[in-house]
Amino acid sequence: MTVIRPNDDAIGSAADHYGLHFDAATRLEFAGLVDGALGSYDVVDDLYADESFSAPSRDHATPDASDNPLGAWYVTTSISTAAGGPLTGRRVAIKDNVTVAGVPMMNGSRSLEGFVPTRDATVVTRLLDAGATVAGKAVCEDLCFSGSSFTPATGPVRNPWDRDREAGGSSGGSAALVAAGDVDLAIGGDQGGSIRIPAAFCGVVGHKPTFGLVPYTGAFPIERTIDHLGPITRTVEDAALLLSVIAGRDGHDPRQPDNLVVDDYLSTLDSGIDGLRVGVVSQGFGHAISQPEVDDAVRAAAHRFTEAGGVVDEVSIPWHLHAFHVWNVIATDGGAYQMLDGNGYGLNADGLYDPELMAYFAQHRIQHADALSETVKLVALCGHHGVTALGGSSYGKARNLVPRARTAYDAALETYDVLVMPTLPYVASELPAQDVDRVTYVTKALGMIANTAPFDVTGHPALSVPAGLVNGLPVGMMIIGKRFDDATVLRAGHAFEQIRGAFPTATGQPATAARLSLA
Repeated sequence: MTVIRPNDDAIGSAADHYGLHFDAATRLEFAGLVDGALGSYDVVDDLYADESFSAPSRDHATPDASDNPLGAWYVTTSISTAAGGPLTGRRVAIKDNVTVAGVPMMNGSRSLEGFVPTRDATVVTRLLDAGATVAGKAVCEDLCFSGSSFTPATGPVRNPWDRDREAGGSSGGSAALVAAGDVDLAIGGDQGGSIRIPAAFCGVVGHKPTFGLVPYTGAFPIERTIDHLGPITRTVEDAALLLSVIAGRDGHDPRQPDNLVVDDYLSTLDSGIDGLRVGVVSQGFGHAISQPEVDDAVRAAAHRFTEAGGVVDEVSIPWHLHAFHVWNVIATDGGAYQMLDGNGYGLNADGLYDPELMAYFAQHRIQHADALSETVKLVALCGHHGVTALGGSSYGKARNLVPRARTAYDAALETYDVLVMPTLPYVASELPAQDVDRVTYVTKALGMIANTAPFDVTGHPALSVPAGLVNGLPVGMMIIGKRFDDATVLRAGHAFEQIRGAFPTATGQPATAARLSLA
């Protein structure tokens, strides 16, 4: 095989990009040198061809609108490979930024439409090995860059509590399908709150695990330092079960520490919270856009931990108000550099890449650039400025500030076992009109992430559980814990569920879960 060679114009453009000043003769000479250097690329292509394989044949269908009233399914499937296991009989939806071999993947964007992966993501392999049935791919936001649910190229995902309202993003399809009872469990992805946001809006449970606990291998990245996958479920018990299946090293994801230990998240759920110290973070309340009723509902919910022996106090973490801005620089510059210019995966890191996806996206993101969401365009333009005009220095400063942000939460977690705040400042709002102005579009898509985004950059585990209803719509309470102490976070969430009692659902049925053993 022979890779494409640059012509004279391409050599000139590359020289201009790096500030080089070449005359015609110099460009011609370098064209010959580049041609020789690309010989190694030819060899790599040949070597890689020996290891490539075709996608398996797996049936899938695009549901009709009548069968997809929430707009939450991208494609439906019925894939199972194991006869038994802890997830036998459970139907799982996979967020459409996660690869399922042989099944089309769109990642909410025209720029990836038509791509068919050849490999299952690690989490998909683990689900199938545990006996789960993959019921299909759930719609996500355009390249996953929105906290609302109106940016997918296929159309908005609707909240099953009120179909005129947002389901939340970017894992809106996953949360809506769980909330509607169409599936038992779902996989979501979280870079700025995208598991917890739709969980809160849809009245279900969403757990962003500790950074690195669940392998990201096979999921379309935004920025490798904030990428997470995790469970969206009806109950905390199901979240613990699902986490127990998908957590652990896979040997392909450099985000995962070598000494990673996976807890038995189910066995400790019922051990109680007598003496558990709960810190209610004052900076998580009273944002400029906060609904007072939401703040009140979460404060009241937090104080109910005392009914089971917990100790609840107020705690101040001023860095919580700074941490969002640290995240914003990292997500913007890092997203432009890796997700866009790096065609998803970027370079300079160990791990398992998807070269076919990179090549497909590289071509189609240019062809369909104008169709990208306004949020992705904002990341592209602002991030390009940050990386070029500012030389990436703001990104470097933000990364250097991450330890300070992490330490601020760690310091509070030396006194408290968990921290609590509203997942979101308000309940689900109405979906915007198609002709909404650009400023409103961006504000609507990203305006709710002040509490969720900081923990993507610090890596702490964060769980959203339904705390109550405001105006008939769900309110989420977020429980944060020490890194790699997901078990305590889940135990606290489970205890709150027992105190709160059965939570109503969009279908009018209480959320229940059968205890399943991992044995």
